[in-house]
Amino acid sequence: MRVAARYLGPMATDPIVRIGTRGSDLALWQAHYLQNQLLQHGTKSELVIIKTQGDRIQHLSLDKLEGKGFFTKELEDALLAGEVQVAVHSMKDLPTTMPPGLVLGGVSERADPTDWLLVAPSAVEEGKIWKLREGARVGTSSARRKAQLLDLRSDLNTVDIRGNVPTRVQKLREGQFDGIVLAAAGLTRLDLDLSDLHVVELHPHEFVPAPAQGVLAYQCSEQDVDTRRLLAKIHVVRTARCTNVERSLLQSFDGGCHLPLGAHCVAEHGAYTLHAAYAPSATAPLVRRRLSYSTFDGLAEDMKHLLEEAVAA
Repeated sequence: MRVAARYLGPMATDPIVRIGTRGSDLALWQAHYLQNQLLQHGTKSELVIIKTQGDRIQHLSLDKLEGKGFFTKELEDALLAGEVQVAVHSMKDLPTTMPPGLVLGGVSERADPTDWLLVAPSAVEEGKIWKLREGARVGTSSARRKAQLLDLRSDLNTVDIRGNVPTRVQKLREGQFDGIVLAAAGLTRLDLDLSDLHVVELHPHEFVPAPAQGVLAYQCSEQDVDTRRLLAKIHVVRTARCTNVERSLLQSFDGGCHLPLGAHCVAEHGAYTLHAAYAPSATAPLVRRRLSYSTFDGLAEDMKHLLEEAVAA
């Protein structure tokens, strides 16, 4: 289902870029962010809201949905059909292999890449890791998060949770969970009031984020030269270098949202440092590795070998 949002001017004299987006509060924040970026370069735009498989099917956990790209496929279909010129995605949801005819036109600055653990006041217990009580019920549908939670706290009971960010926070407040894990970027972008909850900011080197977490991806048609030139103006190269490493590692495992893999690359002090956490399944033993090179070339490939050797040992 596609619903065109507000129209900003006559197409004949003032071209409008049509941006495809999901309809959640967070997706719309992301789309408006892109609109503002384009407007700074003199380009107006309108939003076309598109429902994806991940939006329609809320009763199944992510690992029960078929295939990859269940938050992106319908947006990509709209691009290929020429219904929109740009699709904006949370980059961590974007499959590493794109359909023929589509390209990544640009990426945003990276927001806070970390995960946050939100704990209900009734589940706070001093002396425990994260102040989270023994045997707590923690909501997440991410295999990566489940694997890392259980690696650090084997007593926890991880339970699937679906819904947009405000819905998940409300489920926590209603007592359906003792804690939930969400991306910091989504929580801060929506500026949610979390003052009634205990918030734990999980360090990205210990609780490794999803590849490209905190980054927005702008996808377009390979043949649409005008849109590619436009997106190149707002493309952040330093972000792309690090996310390329993270997504290359994910692609080397042929992984998507089902794979318990965290990858976080940082460029600082003349080096690229990649932190990774990997498990063959959400309940399998987790391995963590860190690798630093003076260049990003070969970093993902060598990290894959390190992780595979650690799992096999």
